[in-house]
Amino acid sequence: MTDTVNLSLLVERGGIYHNVPGANPKDLLAAVLNCLPPIPSLDTNELYREILEREALVSTGIGKGIAVPHPRNPMIGKDGEPLVAVIFPAQPLDWNAPDGIKVHAVFLIVSSSTKQHLGTLSKINFLCQQEEFYALIEKRASEEVIVAAIQKAEAQWKE
Repeated sequence: MTDTVNLSLLVERGGIYHNVPGANPKDLLAAVLNCLPPIPSLDTNELYREILEREALVSTGIGKGIAVPHPRNPMIGKDGEPLVAVIFPAQPLDWNAPDGIKVHAVFLIVSSSTKQHLGTLSKINFLCQQEEFYALIEKRASEEVIVAAIQKAEAQWKE
């Protein structure tokens, strides 16, 4: 597995989850970790602790109603399968974002290396600033529509 895994593959692997319950980020993340596909060699309880530890340092709410929670360090070995889960909470959540806007979309990142993690974070950040993609996230589009939009963007990046 290389560090240059494409974002659409990461999202297909992690899944997209609509109307996930949770009164706060901790509850939401606990619910999501129970929905994720099994990740060989990864203890989801440890992943949950690592994500909360990272969140305690500084909020992963990036603004415009989006959060990108992740552990501080890669938790999947080089041969593992990193993923990004896209979560739409049942209700907007206070995530201590810098702009104060409640979070309506969460991109949970589980990486296999620092380089891969930073690349994934960068792509998500870039896409969420694109009006067309942000509109899809805001209206909670289906997995097929979101993945297709990411694939389209990635094809343009290669040109």
